[in-house]
Formats: sequence, C-alpha cells, structure tokens
Amino acid sequence: MEEILLQTYTIVLPVLLGYIVWILKRQVKERGANSRGTMLLLRVQMIEYHDKYMKLGYIPSYAYQNYCEMYEAYHDLGGNGMITKMYEEVQELHLRKENQNV
Repeated sequence: MEEILLQTYTIVLPVLLGYIVWILKRQVKERGANSRGTMLLLRVQMIEYHDKYMKLGYIPSYAYQNYCEMYEAYHDLGGNGMITKMYEEVQELHLRKENQNV
C-alpha cells in the first residue's frame, strides 16, 4: 500500500507543480499586458492634455492635478522618456483656477 502511495505521489506531485508554475506564468504575462495597456492609455491621454494646454498657454487647476496623477501612475508603471519632457513643459504653464476668466 505504501508503495502505491509513493508511486502515485511521485507521479502526481510533478504534474501538480508543473500546472501551478504554468498558472503563475500565465498570470504574470496577463499582468504585464494589463500594465502595458494601462501605460499606453495614460500616454495617449497625457499627450492630448499636453498638446491642448500648450496651445492655450495655461492649464486649469483640475486638469493640472489630473495630469500630475496620470504622470505619477505612468512613471510607476515604468514609463519615461518623452512624457517626462512633456510633464516638465506642462509644469511651466500658467495655472488657472477653475472659475478664473482669461
């Protein structure tokens, strides 16, 4: 009886561990794809904000706060490069309160 259990154990354990490793690898891959997709969406939105408010020459305070939060999330996901330059340019814009007129 012990021999049967030992044989079963030596067969089932590697299969079970292999399955667990496969699941973990798949989850890591999916998480990476989700992070990459989120980063790309943030980049598109930040580029749109940058272009819009650079043309205006100012940025409303609510939009500035959103931009800073998007940049922080983008940076936390590993993004950098041209978005950092754009972020620095947006920081130089005149900041307007939401109800401030031109």
